[in-house]
Amino acid sequence: MPIIVNLDVMMARRKISLNELSEKVDVTPANLSILKTGKAKAVRFSTLEAICTVLDCQPGDILEFRTDSK
Repeated sequence: MPIIVNLDVMMARRKISLNELSEKVDVTPANLSILKTGKAKAVRFSTLEAICTVLDCQPGDILEFRTDSK
């Protein structure tokens, strides 16, 4: 899939755990884990906004588009 989720990278840079982020953005740890591992099929803009607010970043810091290299 050409959409890469870099949530784990931003969390590491901000030194925040999955559980702490979960509490601050009011999303279950299980749902954040699905997003973090790139298994999510969609993400609500309100969730993305909350994550960006807590991590003090832009959506492009979390989501990245890569073309398939064939």
